[in-house]
Amino acid sequence: MRIKKKSPKPSAKRPPLYFVGYRGTAPQPSELKTWYDLEYGGPLAIRVEAGAPEAWYATHGPWSAHVVMPLPASHAADVLKQLAWEHDQMGAVAPSVAPPGEMVDTILFASRLARGLTLLTQGTAHDLATQAYLNPSDWQDRSLTSFLIDDHLTIVQDDSGADRVWCYTLGLSKFGFEEIETFRARGLPESTAKELLTETANELLRLGQSPKVGTAFRLPLLGRTIRIVNHRTAAPAGRMVGFRELQA
Repeated sequence: MRIKKKSPKPSAKRPPLYFVGYRGTAPQPSELKTWYDLEYGGPLAIRVEAGAPEAWYATHGPWSAHVVMPLPASHAADVLKQLAWEHDQMGAVAPSVAPPGEMVDTILFASRLARGLTLLTQGTAHDLATQAYLNPSDWQDRSLTSFLIDDHLTIVQDDSGADRVWCYTLGLSKFGFEEIETFRARGLPESTAKELLTETANELLRLGQSPKVGTAFRLPLLGRTIRIVNHRTAAPAGRMVGFRELQA
């Protein structure tokens, strides 16, 4: 007997990647498909869940994601109060569960769907991991094969400390990694810490795993070797996440 393979469902470990706020009527699946196929070549396939016309399962080749457009008022009400926008409707885009080796492509696919919905609604996307707000003009126009970590990562520098500046990422958690951090003395250039965190993030995505405390590895583009010296949790954006501290 042949066992029918079930479509992947959102996991409790894979929360929405983006909320999309808008006013007026939500776009139809056919509108998103037309936009995507023109933008990226397609073919985008969208299956509407039986009995739930707001729930879509989107696929392009091996990539898949889930869209709820609009979110039911019972789910959206509390979230809308927390977000810095005036939209009265909201949708959500969540990546399907994927193995580590496919996570970058899966996140990239979900991000493209969120971009399309932002453009079609002329609304605002909220990136839950980076806490960034993206209006239609804020999205970067990349080709299907283009991936830049800067599009998915925010580097934050917190100078509230007495003698040093806390520099850290927000966004690596999208890919199943813990965030990374480093501390720099006051007076040193901000670009130094940003380059270190950005290139380390690129290397972690290439390696496909978070290194353990004590691990050292080289960053070829910077010509530097870094070491993971600490692991802790913190909630700089109001959400508890893990951090691995770097020393160069």
